[in-house]
Amino acid sequence: MSLRGTLRTLGERGLIASRVPSAARAARRDDALVLAYHNIVPAGARAAGDRSLHLSQPAFVEQLDWLLDRYDVVPLDRVRADDAASARRPRVAITFDDAYRGAVTVGVRELVRRGLPATIFVTPAFVGGKTFWWDVLAPRDDEGLDATFRERALDEFQGDDTRVREWARSSGRAEEPMPDHAECATEDELCASARQPGITLGSHTWSHRNLARLDDATLHDELTRPVAWLEERFGAVCRWISYPYGSFDARVARAAQRAGYAGALRIDGGWIGGAARDPFALPRLNVPAGLSRDGFILRTAGLLCR
Repeated sequence: MSLRGTLRTLGERGLIASRVPSAARAARRDDALVLAYHNIVPAGARAAGDRSLHLSQPAFVEQLDWLLDRYDVVPLDRVRADDAASARRPRVAITFDDAYRGAVTVGVRELVRRGLPATIFVTPAFVGGKTFWWDVLAPRDDEGLDATFRERALDEFQGDDTRVREWARSSGRAEEPMPDHAECATEDELCASARQPGITLGSHTWSHRNLARLDDATLHDELTRPVAWLEERFGAVCRWISYPYGSFDARVARAAQRAGYAGALRIDGGWIGGAARDPFALPRLNVPAGLSRDGFILRTAGLLCR
């Protein structure tokens, strides 16, 4: 471990040993937190793709048990600050982006065992075992995609899966095969998860493009098609959207509202309280696979949220 990593670990342990996290949770009891997960890697399976998105099943189980003991885990539609009434503990909602097979199967099983609700945000264009460009183009090491590559993929190529892969191939970048758990779930797997108590499905747009770079007509299509697709197939659908890549602006937020969504989620931020009431720009706390147990405790207590 690097010196910086060692110092961070020692600092986190020091805070955990203090009463600061407990006091922070008590101070947040009227507020709410939305957690953003991606994939859950089955115990014993290998991680692949963008490692930060693929959390191990044992780590997920540990986090769920911690939340269950100290927070009220609620459905997504109960996280708004205005809904708080005589709260004894902070409220937490659990979400998953991308509908990875590992999340839809293993992740949902762990939630159901504990009676916990969650919302899975689905991108219909990928349903049926397809893979995502940020996984197949990630290097085999744990570093993930470099910032320059990612920025160009999202800006110049609008995060469009086909265009990003074509550009990568023309640049000589090879694609890596993904294990089953790192593929998008099938329609049958989504149907099985949506039948479970407390599990709902939401929109992650139609094809996971950068909404802030789309023209108005394409933006409208990306926002409206997934809702129609979901509601034709599943009963447990909530009219919420999570913005792909966390990318949005005022125009996108207005379009989401016009498309009939009840709320929209970013991929960054922290707690939802008095200063974060815009339902079309609600913050979430991203939970990366590399987050330590102590780091998770501190961040879900409202400390070190960013």
